[in-house]
Amino acid sequence: MASLPPQGGLPAQVVFAPNVTDMPDQAKTTLNTVAKAMKADEQVHVQLVAYASGLPDQASQARRISLSRAISVRSYLMEQGIKSSRIDVRALGNRADAGGPTDRVDIVAIDR
Repeated sequence: MASLPPQGGLPAQVVFAPNVTDMPDQAKTTLNTVAKAMKADEQVHVQLVAYASGLPDQASQARRISLSRAISVRSYLMEQGIKSSRIDVRALGNRADAGGPTDRVDIVAIDR
């Protein structure tokens, strides 16, 4: 699956506090914009790429935290009327890249 070029509201990012899995309230504005873009174009699918900070020996715990974060973001998008079949989830745990905060969920449009 290839990432698509930026379009209305995408890509987006939700930043979490360390060890917190509940979606922050300030993320709703960002996710409402994502949902609006997805409603405007039924062909848009997104991938939620979730990360969590943690030491190398805490990889499984970090993966569980990142998965919980991605699921909370997916649930919110579904509450906004987006079908779950249009949302892929990837929990990468503490395998963070240099692309931003270590505790985050990246939302990217993908080509299906």
